[in-house]
Amino acid sequence: MSSITEKAKNQKQVLTLNELSKRKVVEHNSLITSIAKMDKTPLKMFELAVSCINTEEPPKDNTVYLSKADLFAFFKVSDNDKHSRFKQAVRAMQKEAYFEIKEEAGKGFKFKSIVPIPYVEWTDYHDEVLIRFSPEIMPYLINLKKNFTQHALSEISELNSKYSIILYRWLSMNYNQYEHYSAKGGRRAKQVESYRNPSISVKELRIMTDTVNEYQRFTNFTKKILDIPLKEINDNTTFKVSYEKVKKGRSIDSIVFHIEKKRMADDNSYKLDDRDYQEDKARKAETEDMLTVQALKSPYTKLLMEHFLLSYLDLTDTKILSGLQAHVYPLYDELKDLRGLNGVKDHLSYVRAKREDYSKKNITKYLKKAIEQYLPTVKRQDL
Repeated sequence: MSSITEKAKNQKQVLTLNELSKRKVVEHNSLITSIAKMDKTPLKMFELAVSCINTEEPPKDNTVYLSKADLFAFFKVSDNDKHSRFKQAVRAMQKEAYFEIKEEAGKGFKFKSIVPIPYVEWTDYHDEVLIRFSPEIMPYLINLKKNFTQHALSEISELNSKYSIILYRWLSMNYNQYEHYSAKGGRRAKQVESYRNPSISVKELRIMTDTVNEYQRFTNFTKKILDIPLKEINDNTTFKVSYEKVKKGRSIDSIVFHIEKKRMADDNSYKLDDRDYQEDKARKAETEDMLTVQALKSPYTKLLMEHFLLSYLDLTDTKILSGLQAHVYPLYDELKDLRGLNGVKDHLSYVRAKREDYSKKNITKYLKKAIEQYLPTVKRQDL
């Protein structure tokens, strides 16, 4: 067998820690919701290896190269026993770590058990580490056109619990969809908000975290799977997450999470050199222009003008108009379906009468909140 050094001569550059800090992890959602049958170290090593895949030019041999020194730095390992611990982690990843994936297939489901990284090669005298993915895992990591999630590798590096990593990946999957549909449209406001406030049954959460037979007392389950991991996520990532328990009868049936993004100057710094991010940014600008044109033609814009809820100056603000078209006008459509156009006019008259000065700062947010509070009342009355 040829050595790593010989192979590396014709391979892509070994990634350094500085480069890794800008990397993103891109995975299919089926992998996010799968059961990760592994401890935190193999899972973090997998995420690190995935971040090294060039999604525009995937490695033909499914192989990436890492610097051993930077791998230790990623795991914050500095003791004299680090090489031994690295060997143990590789051994555990190859002998014990695998994903159990459940996918819809025809009239039922297809189940897959995949060992993600069956081959790792390194020497005790050279810095490179060769990591080769299994061919079966690659479709979940490359050529992803839809149903995929990306997150910053730097955030994964700060998490030191298997459950924290699993929850973070799942929360990222949902929040990414919230950001996508908030900007692009295509979903009703209630659906968009459900991505920022995702719900999962306790049964599904136990399956995803591989704790079906563990922490049978719900107080222990809450502490180990929710409280401790969420504190770690809140302390070390851009997410601020809370949750509430939903009862069905006398038992806790599901968990609803509430996700917020912290205001940070470098939230998207790791994406600045990302072609996909730049293209998505351009698409969002194009979408904003399209929504603005639609809003200018919408009868609701005229109604808002007639009720003095919009000014002529507002008609020159693309963010206001695109926001109304994406987040407010679909709700007006719902009200129109229930009460007709006069129902929308009555609602706007009420909003105008109750409007406070502070609402002028963000008219889109104010109108959205007003209709979101009013619609449930109308629906209850029509039952």
